[in-house]
Amino acid sequence: MTQEIIEKKPSYGETQPYPNYGVILLNDNQHTIEEVELYLTKHIPGLSTDRAHQIALKAQNDGAAVVWVGPKEVAELYHDLLKSEGLTVRIELDA
Repeated sequence: MTQEIIEKKPSYGETQPYPNYGVILLNDNQHTIEEVELYLTKHIPGLSTDRAHQIALKAQNDGAAVVWVGPKEVAELYHDLLKSEGLTVRIELDA
């Protein structure tokens, strides 16, 4: 018995979800954990001090940590705000 695989192509009017992007904090030796926590909670809405501390420690221990994931335009805004504070950050397409 042979099975045929048919890929469904979006028809006119169907929308595809936009991809998400992650803001990634990279470890640097220029900022203390407390400074990183301050900048993260200052610029990422709703981010608690405890969560900011976890992110800062992960970046310090592992070299990088995900700060936020969502639409590209918002990721770019958060990237720019954190970079303006001197943090080392990048944006990646969320897999």
